[in-house]
Amino acid sequence: MTATGCAPDDGDRAGVDVVAGFYPLAWVAERVGGDRVNVTDLTPAGAEPHDLELTTRQVDDVLDAEVVVVLGDGFQPAVEDGAARRDGPTVEVLDELPDDALAEGDPHVWLDPVLTQDVVRAIEDALVNADPVHESAFRRNADDLRGELRALDENYRAGLATCQRDLVVTAHDAFGYLTDRYGLRVEGVAGLSPDAEPDARRLAELADLARDEGVTTVFTEELLSPEIAETLAREAGGLRTEVLNPLESRSDRGDYLAVMADNLAKIRAALGCS
Repeated sequence: MTATGCAPDDGDRAGVDVVAGFYPLAWVAERVGGDRVNVTDLTPAGAEPHDLELTTRQVDDVLDAEVVVVLGDGFQPAVEDGAARRDGPTVEVLDELPDDALAEGDPHVWLDPVLTQDVVRAIEDALVNADPVHESAFRRNADDLRGELRALDENYRAGLATCQRDLVVTAHDAFGYLTDRYGLRVEGVAGLSPDAEPDARRLAELADLARDEGVTTVFTEELLSPEIAETLAREAGGLRTEVLNPLESRSDRGDYLAVMADNLAKIRAALGCS
């Protein structure tokens, strides 16, 4: 059972009440918990998670939940501030990942199918601690999900193994973990902050680089204005623009696995992969 933005009204539900800061964490909790959890995703579909401000009801949900899952490191300040007031357990996902796997200042770990398996482990352990009676079900669901993520990783490795190009150009630097995992390079127009405004010099540099590298496509994102990508595409000689989904909120295009598969297809087309 999942709610987006606020919790369901039924106070007599069975199962562990879980509040997640945004979609990827909610999705993992849903998959691991199955019908033994009630998951509230604080970030509505189509909303930007970084800037989320909590309603009074959402603050109460955070305080009352049996388990709260946040990314941490200031990714969602309002959510993390609310979680800091709790007496119950809070999972800060970035604290649960290997230090040597993290890039300074880049929170977008969920776009790497390998690191997402570590996210599964962290949430799995939190659910087992909250409801040890159902440990076997949580462990089984987590194992199944890790298997699906391993298959996704294998699809990315195979799909990006032989490509004409290796440079991905994006509107913002959300895809560094993914490109590092699969031996690609990435250049973002606006850096790690989706709200940053690129200057004319940066756009000119990227336009020159795109021409030199034979780039065919500039990627934008569902939650960003396409204007930056369209400007760069035009300055680089009339390149295509395409949308990559950074999975920062729930999408009508499907779940995490479906969107990641769609992203792979778009990257393969842009890079001329065979």
